[in-house]
Amino acid sequence: MRVSIPRAAALAGAVLFLVGACSSAATPAPTAAPSAAAPSAAAPSAAAPSAAAIAVPDAIKAAGKLVWCVDVSYPPEEFYAADGTTAQGSDVDIATEIGKRFGVTTEIDNTGFDGIIPALTAKKCDLIISGMNDTPERAKQVDFVDYLKVGQGILVPVGNPKNIKTLQDLSGKTVAVQLGTTNKDALDAENVTLKAAGKAPIEIQTFQADTDAFQQLALGRVDAFSTDSPVVAYYNAQPANAGKYEVAGTPISPIPIGIAVRKDETALKAAVTAALDAMYADGSMKSIVDKWGMTNAVVFLK
Repeated sequence: MRVSIPRAAALAGAVLFLVGACSSAATPAPTAAPSAAAPSAAAPSAAAPSAAAIAVPDAIKAAGKLVWCVDVSYPPEEFYAADGTTAQGSDVDIATEIGKRFGVTTEIDNTGFDGIIPALTAKKCDLIISGMNDTPERAKQVDFVDYLKVGQGILVPVGNPKNIKTLQDLSGKTVAVQLGTTNKDALDAENVTLKAAGKAPIEIQTFQADTDAFQQLALGRVDAFSTDSPVVAYYNAQPANAGKYEVAGTPISPIPIGIAVRKDETALKAAVTAALDAMYADGSMKSIVDKWGMTNAVVFLK
């Protein structure tokens, strides 16, 4: 969902689109994922490797916790529960599961997506998990351990009145998107192509939080909302949104999303890789993806 670098607030207003857009301060979110009622992390299988089987760095063992930078405004991957303080979603479950396999607790540090890599490099957290696409530009700053592939998605009003199916179809249309994301980058790149072809550009409206961008569609202020395919599927599946929207076309250009780690933390990167390998092997990864209704919106790596 993040083909660039986004996130920031809570979900309530966005999913129901009845209240104001959220800001970087968390606000309550209404519902959990479309495929499950409980937001708790999937429990590891009995055969899951213990912390002893994974070479957990001594500093993590000593701290007794893993601190994750997460932009908690990106349902179903990360968003706040109805209490406005409990982070939940597929990425939160994955982070929690890795913590269990490390034998430590999990701490979520809500961090705006446009500043999330600087927060990691400044050691404000140990790792990033935030629907972050593993791109060459980001890989210059941090290392990645990829865990899924995600494509871009487009959400439009029901009936798709502007007949939007691809990025090219957005020519001359107004689109809301989160700042710092690869979704925004893709729209900018498409505008270069459209200009070269003598076609009308996409009118891009940017917002600090993905939930704010969605609300523009909910309020009828834009023709489409651009974000990652799991997020599009989530919004479209919410009961409060029934009959209001539809997904335009199919996921666009799936690319890996990864857990970001500082480049000098090679031991931590190896430990995260081992934990993810085990989660794929014992079915925990699939269980989490299924739980949050993302099965048809992502590509498994193994």
